[in-house]
Amino acid sequence: MDTDSQWLFPLSALEAVTSPVPLHKVLYELARGVEFLFRLGTSLKLPSPALFTAATWFYRFYLRFSMSDFHRQDVAASCIFLATKTEECGRKLRDVAKVYHSKASGVDVMDIPSDSKEVDALQADILLVEEYLLEALCFDLTVESPHAYLVDLFSVAPDDRVVQDYAWTIAHDSYRTPLCIIFPPQVIAAACYILGQCIVDGPNSLSLDARISNSAPSASLPTPPRFASSPDVSRLAVEHFAFNETNLCFVGDALSILLEFYSAQDETSYPYLKPVLSIRPPSTLSSVRRGIYVPFGQDENTLHRQHPATISERTPSSSHGGSTPITT
Repeated sequence: MDTDSQWLFPLSALEAVTSPVPLHKVLYELARGVEFLFRLGTSLKLPSPALFTAATWFYRFYLRFSMSDFHRQDVAASCIFLATKTEECGRKLRDVAKVYHSKASGVDVMDIPSDSKEVDALQADILLVEEYLLEALCFDLTVESPHAYLVDLFSVAPDDRVVQDYAWTIAHDSYRTPLCIIFPPQVIAAACYILGQCIVDGPNSLSLDARISNSAPSASLPTPPRFASSPDVSRLAVEHFAFNETNLCFVGDALSILLEFYSAQDETSYPYLKPVLSIRPPSTLSSVRRGIYVPFGQDENTLHRQHPATISERTPSSSHGGSTPITT
């Protein structure tokens, strides 16, 4: 499998940049940053590929620079602005800054005066961080998303729109985790599709271990109720991408991270997660460790205790990086 290994790193690389802040708090802040990035891009009516490109750059940036030096909102806005130029969906800098101000302050964008000093300051912030962003990216602006590989997979998969919808949604959620800087997009796409199959198949689904093993599942294993008894269907993603043993381990690791991310959420607030939480993670784990997320209620920083961001979250010197704390 041809991958751009320059941009693939172990989680320890992220920990090295953010130390001594615990990894689970770093991942919480990164997820908040991506959520802000998606909200900003959606309000600017950017196409999905631009959002995925910007989100990938966001993670790559924090492999080179510390979160204590650059506020996540400034970086998210700079990633969005740069993506509008490279993805041929150009937006004016002032429009990006106005929507940024609206999202960060809660003020309707139509109520922001044309001569807003806050917007002026945010424009300067975006341009300044963009310089560091290009440095962090080494001017390598090419990004492949798992969604492109999912489209290719869907073209050869049974026409099951429910599985495809789940896979597509999980691929979106994958950007709230650091998967895009750990694994190639083919691996992430396969993990999202396989997890979508398990969710739709329900309690009698083949296990994840059976779906990603190096050989077809045994006939004695449970048969997914929604599909014919065919190992080709349960192993469609694995066979489509012709994964070797190493790649299969990567798929298992990606599935484990996704399931741990979902298990850290508040099930009472998000009841639709229930079928996901019943899925057992793969038993094999080669390159990542478990316990990178703290379950809801066990730490003051969880992904569900997000609140609308405010300008006050940005430090007065955030245009130069600032000293914004990692905790909320």
